[in-house]
Formats: sequence, C-alpha cells, structure tokens
Amino acid sequence: MRSNTTLHLACAAFGAAIVAALLVMPSASAATLFSDDFQDGDATGWSRSGGSWSVVTDGSPAYRQSGTSADSRALAGSGWGDQAVQARVKPIAFNGSGRYVAVLARAQSTGNYYFLGLSNAGTAILGKRTGGAPITLATGAATVTPGAWHTVRLEAFGTTLRGFVNDVQVVSATDTSFSSGRAGLAGYYASATFDDVLVTDLGGPTASPTVPTIPPGSCRPSGTPTGFASVNAWNQNGTTGGVGGPTVAVDTAAELIAAIGQEGPLSVCVLGMITVPAGMHNVASDKTIFGVGATSGITGGGLNVGLPADDSVTSPPANAVHNVIIRNLSFRGATDDSINVQMFSHHVWIDHNDLADGYDGLIDIKRGSSYVTVSWNHTHDHTKNMLLGHDDGNAAQDVGRLKVTYHHNWFDRTPQRNPRVRFGEPVHVANNYYVYNTDVGVACQANAGCLVEGNYFERVEEPVSNSYAGPGGRCVARNNVFVDESGAPDCSGTVQEASTYYAYTVEDPNTVKATVTTGAGVGKI
Repeated sequence: MRSNTTLHLACAAFGAAIVAALLVMPSASAATLFSDDFQDGDATGWSRSGGSWSVVTDGSPAYRQSGTSADSRALAGSGWGDQAVQARVKPIAFNGSGRYVAVLARAQSTGNYYFLGLSNAGTAILGKRTGGAPITLATGAATVTPGAWHTVRLEAFGTTLRGFVNDVQVVSATDTSFSSGRAGLAGYYASATFDDVLVTDLGGPTASPTVPTIPPGSCRPSGTPTGFASVNAWNQNGTTGGVGGPTVAVDTAAELIAAIGQEGPLSVCVLGMITVPAGMHNVASDKTIFGVGATSGITGGGLNVGLPADDSVTSPPANAVHNVIIRNLSFRGATDDSINVQMFSHHVWIDHNDLADGYDGLIDIKRGSSYVTVSWNHTHDHTKNMLLGHDDGNAAQDVGRLKVTYHHNWFDRTPQRNPRVRFGEPVHVANNYYVYNTDVGVACQANAGCLVEGNYFERVEEPVSNSYAGPGGRCVARNNVFVDESGAPDCSGTVQEASTYYAYTVEDPNTVKATVTTGAGVGKI
C-alpha cells in the first residue's frame, strides 16, 4: 500500500526552529497556598483527630504520628478548590494489612477528604473518605520502604485526581465528591514522619533543573498517517497528535509520565531509553510521543491510550482519548502491554516503532477503539504480538468498531497474534512482511471482517485463517505472496472494502520484503 504521507519526509528546515521550541513546557508560576517545614518547632495551625502527633527531630524538625492503633489525621490551611498537596513522607510501621500513610486534599473535615496513601502492600492508594471507611478509587505500583523518605503528591484539579510518588505519576481517577477543602496528613493505623508540606495551585512534578539538548532536525513533525487514522469520523478529522501545542524534551520517567498525561496538545520528544515504573502509563488526548534518533524509547513499562476499562459503557464517551501519535520508539521489558489502546480511544497512529520482550501484548487494541493505523513497526522476540478485540463476549462494545489498518509492519518470528482479530470490520492488513510465524499469521475470529492483501508470507504454515480458535470470522485474502513452504489462506465470506473509508494503492507484494525490512522500525524517519 503506497503511503501518501510524509512518512519519509526530510525536515532539515525544521531543525533550527526545534532548538528554540524544545526548551521546557511553558511554565506558569505556581502560587504557594500553604507550606510548613516545622522548623519553628511547633505545629501551630494543624488540627488533629486520633493518633499521637508531635514535632520531632528527624535530621531536622518534622511532624510525626507515632502510634499505629488509631485512624489518625491532621488538617491545615483553608477551603481551596484546585490544589496540589505535597509532602515528604517516611513510613515507620503498619498495624495489619490494608494500612497506609497519606497526604490529603480537599479535606472538608477529618472524615471527608481525598487521600493518596503509601500502603504496606507496596502500592499507592488513591481514595476518599465520606464519613466512613476508606473508599479506593484507584491503585498503582509504588516502592514503599519503611524508614525511607518518599515524596508524595496528590493533585485535585476540577474532577481529576492524580497521585505522584517521587515525582512519577502512579495513579489517577475522576471524582465529584469534594470541590474544595483543606490539606492534610494521615496515618491509617500506621505511623510516619512528615516534612516539607507544600500546597500550590499548579499541578505536575517539579521539572528537572537541566534541559536536554536536542540535535537540530532530530525531532520530526508529526506527518500524516495512511489508513483508518486518517479518516474523518467521531468528530475528529485525521490524526495530528500534538500539533498546535508546545514541544517538550524529556529524559526521565517523571518528565515523560507527567508530559504524556497532561491536558492539551503537546509534542513529547523522548531522549534515550527511559526506565519507567511497572505497569502502563496513561496518555492523554492530543499527544505526539516521538523518540529522538535510533536509540530512544521506554523500558520497564508501557503506554495506555484510553480510559479505565468499563464493560457497562457501550458507546463512545465524550471524553474518550483521541488524537495520539506514537513514533520512533523502542519498547522493551513491559510488565503488561507495551502499547494498549482501549475504551473507545480513536484516531491513534502507532508508527515506526521497535517492540520486543514484553509480558503481554506488544500492541493491543480493544474495547470499542477505532480509527487506528499501525504502520512500519518491527516486532520481534515476543510471542503474543498484537490483539484486536480482547474477548469473544465483548460484542456490545466492539461490533461496528475496531476499524484498524496494519500496513508495512515486519512481523519477525512472532508466533501468533499478527494480529488476532475479533469483531472489527474492516480490518485492513496490507503490505506487511511475515516471516516464520510458527502458529498463525492473521487470525480473523468472532465475526470479524479482515481484508488481507499485498502481503509477503515467508515460512508461515498458516498465514491467514478465519477458523483459528473460537467463533469464526470472515476474511478475504488477495494478491499475497506465499513462499518457502507457507500454507494457503483459510478464508471465506465477504468483507467491507477499506476503500469505502480511505484511498490507497496496494504495492507489488513481491517488493514488500525488501521495502519493509529496509524501512520498518526506529531510526528510519
């Protein structure tokens, strides 16, 4: 399929401008609403409920809750609306399971507030109290070491709650219970020392004091995708990512996670391999995430493009994540999916990446997501490659959606899910190179409609099947090349034409192997 895009457009003229643009995200001065470092030796202004609170010396004066037999809280400040509450927290001891030490935001009383807690289970807990027991809104992985200091930050802006541990976002949620309130500290049947309490009216972790240097011309313009990501649908005309917004360079996990999760258009240029915490980190709408050069990417975790999974939602919500571009990044060692697209996310372009050695899927697209293009990626050293539609019983969310184009990808010895498809139609698989996929190439199931054309299959015993496992699908295979003991397509039924949605030209499949192995992966644009 010949791209009518700027995939291989040189952009030397862009180089001079990018140096000036890639300073830091536009900064606004955060107003300090409240602070207390306890250097005066007292806790004047703090109201307490439960526990045993006192100012102690822990290197310097600090505020300690020393008992573990009570639900202990201390509040300060006034009734702010938007607020970011941060403190250094040193857990000491936990009395049983399900216990935590925490910072509080929008506390209306000692029984009504939001909290971000460090638990004795090695997790960060984002929750609320509404007069009774703690209610968990979300949890995230966090290293919690008793006797060590942790920087804990809870943000409450509008209905959005975000939790950071050591300047890395680990959890988020939305809730409407409290619109304003005081700041606070808590030991839920746990003891801890607290210091350097700071409340501001601006969110986000503190930026690193050094600004990464970007070689001229190395962070490219977003370009334009071919395929379903280019279609005008669902109130979004094509996929432009962070175009129209500022550009930021990142070289730490804290900077990366904060940048991709912030609201508004933003282009994020990734410098070098960044090790992120385990799990998948949320990407907000209108983002371009681009790796600089051929050696930039993400290891230790992955990216989540989508709202939290919710089976009760059966139509696209107004706040579905959309307009996201992920390009020129290497992904290694993800503890879940390397890239996950879910919950009606749409207009997503995943292009020129190198993905390997993950735990679950390398690129999974599910739960009603649509208008996605997956192009020019090199996947290897991994078994469960790409999933489209997560479950045979998810028709309510998926029928009529999961419209995805896969073109010019190099499926390099990835045994299965290349992709494995449920419900989506049409799923357009064109001009990809398959080599030694020992289980199956394209598996089209659960009444999906797959159009498989212009691909090059080498040593693939079962290149295309609509009877691989589970309920059968429909597929049309045409103008493909099968060499070196590759089998024949197992296809039947009719499928919608991709040309109904966008214009394209299928390249000669005999040239696809050379084209894809030369052009797919990182460092090729």
